[in-house]
Amino acid sequence: MLLVVALGGNALLEPGQVPDAETQRGNIRRAIEPIAALARAHDLVITHGNGPQVGLLALQSEALASVPGYPLDILDAESEGMLGYLIEQEIGNALPGREVATLLSRVEVAADDPAFETPSKPVGPVYTGDEARRLARERGWAMRDDGAGFRRLVASPKPRRMLGLAAVRTLVEAGHIVVCAGGGGIPVTVDAEGVVTGVEAVVDKDHASALLARELDADSLLLLTGEPVVWSAWPRARGRAISRASPAALQGLTFEAGTMGPKVEAACEFATRSAKTAYIGALEDAARIVEGRAGTAIRPSGELAFYADDSVNVARDAR
Repeated sequence: MLLVVALGGNALLEPGQVPDAETQRGNIRRAIEPIAALARAHDLVITHGNGPQVGLLALQSEALASVPGYPLDILDAESEGMLGYLIEQEIGNALPGREVATLLSRVEVAADDPAFETPSKPVGPVYTGDEARRLARERGWAMRDDGAGFRRLVASPKPRRMLGLAAVRTLVEAGHIVVCAGGGGIPVTVDAEGVVTGVEAVVDKDHASALLARELDADSLLLLTGEPVVWSAWPRARGRAISRASPAALQGLTFEAGTMGPKVEAACEFATRSAKTAYIGALEDAARIVEGRAGTAIRPSGELAFYADDSVNVARDAR
């Protein structure tokens, strides 16, 4: 069975942690344990987040005043290569003899996507008010006060097509584990003549993973996060632990924007357009989720069903 497995940002860097090399290496080493268990039974294509890493690279890029900072598409590529290397190395150590390949992935977005008119994703370092006003004036950046200071906002257009998909298919067919589409991929536009140009944007990693899974005709999409299930309301004390649902059954429920919301949207999109099942759950439960014994399954059709007990422990053990 071919699985597209999306590692959430917390799997690579926990909130509050400094994104230095050894911290990330240690986190990835721990994250790979349940992924390696999946890889022993299934073909895997692995995607991952990159938010804190892109922010660090942006800060480092701005540190040398005499050299202009790199554009965001290049920073996306840098973070995709950096994290892909660490993930590839730890998988290789966990599964000796298994071939692993990391690919830089470009994802096509529409040049006229409405998201470019309303930048919404904060990236990069925190600036003072004076710095933010200067950058807005000199570079045309949209800036927002997030409480601690001002951060740059960039567009988050919808992914339309994964470029280089043939290479992914070839590697999977040859038995390789493939790491790709990190951070949602490198956003590019493609004009009428086929010229590809990088753009200043961030593509949502969950939606990019869902697109990749559909285009690869994967058997399932697995979105791994810090929560063991999808909760019907948030905070969890106000909701119930969902065991399975269809996109239609989830209509009317509201999920937290920027965290569980995009995952539920991506899972519903995959289930609707592929007529297959997407799963959302905790990284450590990965194998049990695929077996139907943990997490939340989002299927093309069916009623909304809950775990018998809403506690986290029972949500992991019951089904």
